[in-house]
Amino acid sequence: MLFRSGGGQGGGSPFGNIGNNTPGGAPYQPWAADLVKQRMADNSKDNPDAHCLPMGIAQLNSHLYPRKIIQTPTEVILIYEASGTTIREVFLDGRPLPKKDDVEPWWNGYSVGHWDGDTLVVETTGLMDDGWLDVRGSPITANGKITERFRRPTYGTLELEETIDDAKAYTRPFTAKVFYRFSPDTQLIEFV
Repeated sequence: MLFRSGGGQGGGSPFGNIGNNTPGGAPYQPWAADLVKQRMADNSKDNPDAHCLPMGIAQLNSHLYPRKIIQTPTEVILIYEASGTTIREVFLDGRPLPKKDDVEPWWNGYSVGHWDGDTLVVETTGLMDDGWLDVRGSPITANGKITERFRRPTYGTLELEETIDDAKAYTRPFTAKVFYRFSPDTQLIEFV
């Protein structure tokens, strides 16, 4: 199924600011707050997307370009039109997340999922150090974990709740929401 982002809670998208709908904003550790200020002062010139590198999960999830979700019995494939057409593989076969020392970090990490009623829960670790969660430069480190909860409240919509848990960069876990609308009359195109 093909979906397009419809923004975040209250109309604000986490694409520009992952903490947009968190009371008080993203709960940065002091070094992370300083880093975000510096990145914003530099007009986000080092955003991976500006250098044709993968954006990272949170930016991809809230980007305006469409994404396609393909489900099989053992995995879910997410294909994002943005960022050079990025593909994520979420394993549903019961495997655990790999241990930190057992993996080579990836831009979009390693993802495993399971169903909790009508909600697909996806856990991702093994991320690259110094990743970007949003355009302003909110960091995620190699110690971070992203938990996504996908559910379809109605036929034409998809809701995604992302929880960022990275004690190295944030004082506590926090959550952002993105809403999508079903786009049955379109297809993904090459992003170059």
